[in-house]
Amino acid sequence: MHTDVSMREISHQVQPKDEWKLEQGLAAAELPIDDQTHPEGRAVAKLEASDESSSEDDAKADDIAKEDDPDVVFAEEREGWHGYIEWESYPEKKAKAHKILISQNFPPPPEFQLGPIPDTNPVLEGVRWKLWHKAIGGPLTTVPEESWVRVSQEKHPDMLHLLQFPYNGEPPKRLVTAKPVTPNPLHFIRNHGGIPDIDASKWELKLDGLVKHPRTFTLADLQNEELFPRMEKLVTIQCSGTRRIEQIQLYAGEGDEMINAPWAEGAIGTARYVGVSLKKVIKQCGGMAEGGKHLEFHGADTYFKQNEVMNYLVSVPWSKVKANEVMLAWEMNGEPLPKIHGYPVRMVVMGYIGARSVKWVYRIRGLANPSRAPRPE
Repeated sequence: MHTDVSMREISHQVQPKDEWKLEQGLAAAELPIDDQTHPEGRAVAKLEASDESSSEDDAKADDIAKEDDPDVVFAEEREGWHGYIEWESYPEKKAKAHKILISQNFPPPPEFQLGPIPDTNPVLEGVRWKLWHKAIGGPLTTVPEESWVRVSQEKHPDMLHLLQFPYNGEPPKRLVTAKPVTPNPLHFIRNHGGIPDIDASKWELKLDGLVKHPRTFTLADLQNEELFPRMEKLVTIQCSGTRRIEQIQLYAGEGDEMINAPWAEGAIGTARYVGVSLKKVIKQCGGMAEGGKHLEFHGADTYFKQNEVMNYLVSVPWSKVKANEVMLAWEMNGEPLPKIHGYPVRMVVMGYIGARSVKWVYRIRGLANPSRAPRPE
């Protein structure tokens, strides 16, 4: 383990009462928030979203439930994979989820209004995202609460929580700049869905699409240095939303909690990753097939958009992969990836915004054109 990133070396300081205001400016969104005292004795908020749907909506949902039990339709199909539903391979699942979502009147995105914020650390709640998960049911029912518990287990108590679910959080500036390498508990998090819990011994990576010989790899395969040389890189990842608070103070835009999480300057972190170059893995598949120019990464988290449900997907050009600037990583700062950071394996794309470094990756697909995901079909 690299001693320069040990959490034990981080001196704990009581967060000044006004630190949140100093980080975020003097104004933030008047959205549904939880006020959390800081730091000792802080109770983890229970994530019990109030169901704002009408009795008519509930009746429609009940009718759908009679047709198809969500615990069966959306069941966890892989042993050792909790909180994961495969959407991309099953259009019929997507169609049923869409039917459920359009049957109810979820609260619309609120007006994004700026005003004074609490002295304590405010957390946007993510009400609609919780309600969507609850509506789909099955393994997604408990994902919001489980994800928040994971935050309390793996992140530093001084983290500034921006959005409770899907979790978005950053360290205060005094800790961002305290060390050249960001300790795992202080690395920012920008999630797009819940946090899957995957058994590394059950994890597999499917590589298909426009590759010459589609294959499936286990973690043991990737860690076999007779097949793949070990790759270690010090990489800085930054979310494109960093400093968004300055933007939304000028133009609020849509009041979606996740889109407009009020980031200050902490959505950036540097870590030492260990894994393998994706270029080498593609080589084991015989290389790219004719016409293959892009690689699409599939994450195990569930993403919602416009009443559609999907896995989180993005792509990068093959030219980026050929430059050995894309890796499959299983280690972060001398330790296995934290679950909140994509355990057991994530993508690390150097020099691109953090959204391309997909967490909980389970499939990579060769494409002729850039992926338009995440988007409804």
